[in-house]
Parts: sequence; C-alpha cells; structure tokens
Amino acid sequence: MSQRAKILIEALPYIQEFADSIMVIKIGGNAIVEPAILDDIVRDVILLQHIGIHPVVIHGGGPEISEKMERLGKKPEFAGGLRITDDETLEITRMVLVGNVNTRIVSLIGKYGGKGIGLSGKDGKLILARKKAPVTVDGALNAIDLGWVGETEIINPEIVMITSEQGYIPVIAPIAVDLAGNSLNLNADTVSGDIAAALHAKKLILLTDVPGVLLDKSDERTRISHIALSEVDGLIEKGVINGGMIPKVHAGVSAIRGGALKVHIIDGSKPHSLLLELLTDEGIGTMMD
Repeated sequence: MSQRAKILIEALPYIQEFADSIMVIKIGGNAIVEPAILDDIVRDVILLQHIGIHPVVIHGGGPEISEKMERLGKKPEFAGGLRITDDETLEITRMVLVGNVNTRIVSLIGKYGGKGIGLSGKDGKLILARKKAPVTVDGALNAIDLGWVGETEIINPEIVMITSEQGYIPVIAPIAVDLAGNSLNLNADTVSGDIAAALHAKKLILLTDVPGVLLDKSDERTRISHIALSEVDGLIEKGVINGGMIPKVHAGVSAIRGGALKVHIIDGSKPHSLLLELLTDEGIGTMMD
C-alpha cells in the first residue's frame, strides 16, 4: 500500500467520527503576521468543512495591534498580561482586528473556495461583556485600570449557528459589547473557550507558536501529549504551564467545563498542523479533556 493510501485510510475513522460536528479554531501568533502560515491554515479549515465538519474561526492580532500603535507613535502598555486599552488604543484595536485581520481571513477563505463571513462579538449580541476590574500587578499598592478591556458575561451563539448551518465559515474578532453599547477588547484565547463552551463544540483547537505544553521549554521532545483537567493546577504550580500558555490552558478548562468535548493546543506554524492533529493517530500537540 502506498504512503498516500495509508494516510487516507488512517484519516477515515476520524472523518467518520467528526462528521457534522462543530470545531472552534483560534488563530493567533505568527499565523496572523506570516501570510504563508495563514494561507496553509485557511486551506486546512476549508478541507475540514468539505469532510463534514462545521469550523468556527476566532482570531487574535496582538502583534499587529502593537505594530500599528508604534507606527502611530503610541507605546503599547500591558498589565497582568492584558493590553491597557484607552479610547485611542480601542480604535486601533478595532481597526486592526475587524478591518484588517478579519477581512484578510474571510478573503482567503473565499480565495480557496469557501464562504467566510466576518463577525465581531457585537454582531447579533454574540458576546455580551462587562468591563474588567482593575488589576494589581507584582504586589503594587494601586490597582491599574485596564480601560476598555472586557470579560465575557453571555455568549449568544445564534448568529454563529445560523451562518454555519448555511454553509458559511464564521470568522470572529474578539471585540464585544456591554449593556450600554460600549465596545470592549477581549482576550482571544478566553473568548475561544467561551464560544466553544456555548456551542458545545466537539473540539477547541488553539493554534499557537509552540508545539504544545512542554516539560522542558528548550526541548520539543518533552511535549506532553495529554493533560487531564485534574492535572492542570499542579502543572501551573510546578511552572510547567506558565506565561502565555496559562490563558490558553485556562480557556481550555473553561471550554470543557462549559460543554466542549476536547481541547488541542498545537503549533500553527507547522504545515497542515490542523490536519495532522485531527486526522492522524499520533497527533502533534497537547490534548486536554
């Protein structure tokens, strides 16, 4: 049997298992700024749709937002890992996420034969949020007001369900609305977990710049292929899960506790990483359940 035939036979049971299921895919990191990587991911997403999966895409855009701010003479500031978002920063964030990154992904989906539809959390009241409370950083006496940074209160997935059932691939920017109609900037990892839970997704796939959770950050061979929810707190206490991986793992925990089945954290910069993780026996990332 040829290698190509073996690959197809190996994929068959996964294709059968995943038929008519919802998968939430969060795109971030290098995938947003590297056209070749994003191109690869979008083609994988369209292939998943063609084998009967309903993909829902959520994207970040942090590096592009920071780059745009600096070009406009504004220094990005962070507190507790979150971008301090004043009025001007919010406008730049909306411009980059909704007007640039979102439309770029939708255009690529169309280029490869799919039907993408761009959404933000404001559309159809998809994400109702509240302003995040001030944060205290490194034992400082005074808490820092993050400005227009929000956290999810309610996910109303109706618009996502309707568009997905009609054959569209929803592409969601993490800009939400509060009860007063104000826009709020949300963490894309957190939003991905919230939406995956609300949709009771079969899988939440978080595409990042590392192979998954590593026991030794300098050695990719130490990747942990499977983490149970009961192990998460211990791995955080030991420092195995740290830095930017913490919000991703927390998003995964929230997704599973809210109704999603499994979470995968994978390196989105590897060619066809989505297909390798979902449609092969070995996989390439860290799975949580």
